[in-house]
Amino acid sequence: MRIVVLVKEVPDTFGERKISLETGLADRAASDPVLDEICERAVEAALALAGTGDHTVDVMSMAPESAVASIRKGLAMGAEAAVHINDPALLGADLSLTAEVLAKAIERENYDLVVAGNLSTDGNGGVLPAMIAEWLDRPHLTQLTTLEATDSTVSGARASDDGVLNLTAELPAVVSITESFPDARFPNFKGIMAAKKKPMTQLTLADLGVNAEDFSVPRSIMTQVAECPPREAGIKVTDDGSAAAQLADYLAQNKLI
Repeated sequence: MRIVVLVKEVPDTFGERKISLETGLADRAASDPVLDEICERAVEAALALAGTGDHTVDVMSMAPESAVASIRKGLAMGAEAAVHINDPALLGADLSLTAEVLAKAIERENYDLVVAGNLSTDGNGGVLPAMIAEWLDRPHLTQLTTLEATDSTVSGARASDDGVLNLTAELPAVVSITESFPDARFPNFKGIMAAKKKPMTQLTLADLGVNAEDFSVPRSIMTQVAECPPREAGIKVTDDGSAAAQLADYLAQNKLI
């Protein structure tokens, strides 16, 4: 079985995150770029799955040229090859366009199982795996807390408010995992050096048979962007014997009681 893990470079969550007020896009230079943590967990989950049978694991990313180092981290962890989709026309692509392009690349490479994180830490869309599954017309198991597979099926558990759902689908399929999966392994020196020699296929829209002119009209339009207002100081309650009344008044004024 051929497994591909979708990975994404994002601004470091420990750094400052900014949005360009001119373009409405994330300012990628505001903090150090890193491989998203949920993507690292997805790579780890896929590698664990590969260890249970005759399976191979690749990584795939739609990203600018600057993201090569982050993509290679997936190779250093143990993935065998990478697919990098890089085209200037994809700058600022929305979820709909991203899903279509990734789906075409997955179909081109003929992967049996697509593994992704449930949502990225920069966009927080949380719908990309399902959108890709729709483009590919494949079953999708989302928000999984466990992952298993045979030569013909994939299965996993999803936690819900009412209990745990045990899900199974025929391959080929798309799955997404949650942060309940273990932390990713740290690439060792041998893995880092080996990653430099592993194949990385570079694809453009032309390679995928996608006409860049189709994107001249955006699929989604941002009408307004603004910085969050500075946080205001909270109300301090001094207990002079009337603290309870002050708290009750505050809750009533904010319609909390």
